[in-house]
Amino acid sequence: MSSQPPWLAKLGLFTAFALICLIWGSTFMAIRIGVQDLPPALMAGFRFLIAAGLLGLVALAFGQRPRGRADWLAATIMGLLLVAAGNGLVTWAEQWVPSNQAALLITTGAMWITLFGSLGPNGHRITPRIGIGLVVGLAGAAMMLAPQNGLDLQYLWAQIVILASSVGWALGTTYRRNIKVKTGPLMFAAMQMFTGGLILTVIGLAAGELSEWQWTAPGIGAMAYLTIFGSCIAYAFYVWLIDRTTPARLGATAYIVPAIATVLGWWLLDETLQGIQFIGVFVIIVGVILVTTPARRRRSAGD
Repeated sequence: MSSQPPWLAKLGLFTAFALICLIWGSTFMAIRIGVQDLPPALMAGFRFLIAAGLLGLVALAFGQRPRGRADWLAATIMGLLLVAAGNGLVTWAEQWVPSNQAALLITTGAMWITLFGSLGPNGHRITPRIGIGLVVGLAGAAMMLAPQNGLDLQYLWAQIVILASSVGWALGTTYRRNIKVKTGPLMFAAMQMFTGGLILTVIGLAAGELSEWQWTAPGIGAMAYLTIFGSCIAYAFYVWLIDRTTPARLGATAYIVPAIATVLGWWLLDETLQGIQFIGVFVIIVGVILVTTPARRRRSAGD
């Protein structure tokens, strides 16, 4: 049996990487459209419950099944941090925050992941380059929070909530790196979506959001897109890429995704950035690049 041609393998990697960036870059716009007609907690909750069912069926087809209470506990913790906090808070905040700003603020999650990953006995060292990147990125986030038309606490708090969601995502990611599970990756992802979606649905029902549900084409269309493309397809490609490329290349999505989200928000939703926020965009991206890309090693004199 002949091995796969190198050019075909590279094409597959490029296609998967491009789809992840394009789909996840567009999800911020889809959320912004969806929350105009659908209540945030129920929209996010139903989205992930449906996605959990679809992804779970695919996982079953590949022979993957939940494996024990320990894995369900881990999935519940990750569902709380990644789905309920990481995505649910963003969905709530995008009722006020434009999609381009939400995507740029979420970029700070890459820096929190690096910071949390330095803690504990197995933590990695924070190099001067990474330390500078953390400071630069947080300075850019502060610029993005600067009010343009006077102090609007409601809008400011929504931006801060997005920053908090990136901390939740980073905690969930760090937790995942420090645990071992017996369940296959697709099924474990479905379990996370189920537990996180259930948490969001309970919150939405308790908050009385069901009476606010509107069956509109834009709202249902946005939720369907987020369910199928954002939660199922993009994540499946991401799982496939994890074992086929380097962490540094995967980390590049942290600044490609918000760039795509910014362009789509400007093109389709008439969103803009003003004044110091525009500078903050570049400051955040510089900080994330410093944190997620390795420094080149200096050659010795004998090289």
